[in-house]
Amino acid sequence: MSRSTKLILDIAMGAVVPILILNYLTRPLGAVNAYILSALVPVAWVFADLLFITRRFNFITSYVGLSAIVRGVLAFWLVDGLLFAIKDSAGFIVAVLVFGGSILVARPIMRYFLAQSLDPDTPAKQASLDKLLDERPVHRALVLGTVVILAGNALAGLVNFYLNLIIVTAPVRTEEFNLQVARVNAITRIALTIPEMLAFGLAFWLLYRALFAHLPREEGKDQLESDFWELVRLREAQS
Repeated sequence: MSRSTKLILDIAMGAVVPILILNYLTRPLGAVNAYILSALVPVAWVFADLLFITRRFNFITSYVGLSAIVRGVLAFWLVDGLLFAIKDSAGFIVAVLVFGGSILVARPIMRYFLAQSLDPDTPAKQASLDKLLDERPVHRALVLGTVVILAGNALAGLVNFYLNLIIVTAPVRTEEFNLQVARVNAITRIALTIPEMLAFGLAFWLLYRALFAHLPREEGKDQLESDFWELVRLREAQS
């Protein structure tokens, strides 16, 4: 499956389909059934993606799966007002706890995201990468990248909480409640992915800049034109 197709499906299953369910199926299914169905569709899509499309279980997919489980469990917690605003922000809260906790225990979580993206497929590559990531400037970049994503999730979570608090004011188990949830989801499910994407982009830019500052250059080539693992091999040979 191409990346563009995957992105379209992610948006459709994570935002468009749940909104359509809340808007058009609340009356025929009942307010509670339609709400729970709309909340479980994105969760089901995440697990379908992990099990049948991505079919790779690693650190990143485990993190995505954890967030999906939290959302799936909370779908059955029928609350309104302040509690609903907190509940709907649970995904951001989980991210803040995970990223913030990793900094507190001195194991910035971006280390694992970066390692997953670089895919060290042999013990030798893993050992070389660990040595490179333990360099003090690189470790500082890992911490800073983790803080950037932590801040992005915290900001998005606050915005999500506020919008839910002021828009979703009807009592739970009512048609009006579902329509208000659909209204706020139309804003948050797409708009709030932008700061998250920007935060991840900035974090990886900081990490790669720090990494390549500790790697040699191949003669006649820009660093970005070279294979990353070949540069790591040259670094090992020089040292």
